[in-house]
Amino acid sequence: MNIFEQLESNVRTYSRVFPAVFTKAKGAFLYDEAGKKYIDFFAGAGVMNYGHNNPKINDAIMEYIQHDGIVHSLDMFTSAKRNFLEKLDSIILKPRKMEYKIQFCGPTGANAVEAALKLARKIKRKREIVAFTHAFHGLSMGALSVTGNLHYKNDFFANNADVTFVPYDGYLGPGIDTTQILRKLFTDRSSGVKVPAAIILETIQAEGGVNVANIKWLQEIERICKEFGIVLIVDDIQVGNGRSGDFFSFERAEIKPDIVVLSKAIGAGMPLSILLIKPELDIWEPGEHTGTFRGNNISFVGGAKALEYWQNDDFSDAVKEKSNFLNALLKNLQIKHSQLITEIRGCGLIYGIVIPEDGICKTISSNAFKQGLIIELAGANNEVLKLLPPLTIDKETLRIGVDIIGEVMNNALTN
Repeated sequence: MNIFEQLESNVRTYSRVFPAVFTKAKGAFLYDEAGKKYIDFFAGAGVMNYGHNNPKINDAIMEYIQHDGIVHSLDMFTSAKRNFLEKLDSIILKPRKMEYKIQFCGPTGANAVEAALKLARKIKRKREIVAFTHAFHGLSMGALSVTGNLHYKNDFFANNADVTFVPYDGYLGPGIDTTQILRKLFTDRSSGVKVPAAIILETIQAEGGVNVANIKWLQEIERICKEFGIVLIVDDIQVGNGRSGDFFSFERAEIKPDIVVLSKAIGAGMPLSILLIKPELDIWEPGEHTGTFRGNNISFVGGAKALEYWQNDDFSDAVKEKSNFLNALLKNLQIKHSQLITEIRGCGLIYGIVIPEDGICKTISSNAFKQGLIIELAGANNEVLKLLPPLTIDKETLRIGVDIIGEVMNNALTN
């Protein structure tokens, strides 16, 4: 028994799926202690959008530390916080004509989801929340209540009484507009569903199976929220920060959420989570939602440097170009393996390969790992191979990674 199995809790997950001891990482690659090289199609579940040990980000952090910069300051003012706020406002918000107040939460995305739900309930003075089938918003008590997957649900862990789940776009099949179900529930006084304080959604459900919401569907959800006085919360933790090709995943739909939840890549590899709140909704009392590690200054430094990638359209254009390249590779893979793959879905640099046959995705992921590719699973039944590489990855590495998937599929069919 090694030290990890001896001392680490049974709750560990990814180390069971990818059983190696990693020692080094650079760009789109990880290396284990035996020196083996792995292509990373996982990117820390979307934390490492700008690649492992990005030299621009590392240099900024090292310079800050070497000059005795403040590491921890609760939510006091620091030069690092000011620089982050200025860049977030000038590079991201103002060019998109977005006006938001910025709340720094605890370091995890789940804590920011908790804050968003609390604030919406405070604003509307009601408890009801609407979430969607296949949603994943975290595993702390409030976030778990709006997470759909029953694998994580337990009545001891969360109070689900005030949350109603409704069908996400496409859940009932093509041609069925599930927003009309939502509208009917809110207008029918006998539906048993109250108009909620908030609707929370991901515009692309990552853990739920890489389900990409239709633009018209998203726009109708926004209209419903405005019509019924509902706070619209968009969880952009995994699919924001450039993952969709735009900085925010909802830009393609031209909607303006009341609250946006950001984490993962916003700290450029360092822990950070924030809420963007429309100014008129920022009704918190001082200290009403707090936490020791809100305002991690190392994250401010790394995050501010990462935001510089968005000073013009070059980075976004490059992500979209690589998206088209990856989509073409995956469509070809589907043609070659039509007996396995039923669908390719995604956008930007998040894609899902849908293989419904039970257990096949798990086998492919395991065997791909042996061939030097890290790729995780998604969907209610782990029926989706989820591609989530760093946004800085080059096309050749994307091609090699997809080739590994194809080779493993060939072996699965012949064995």
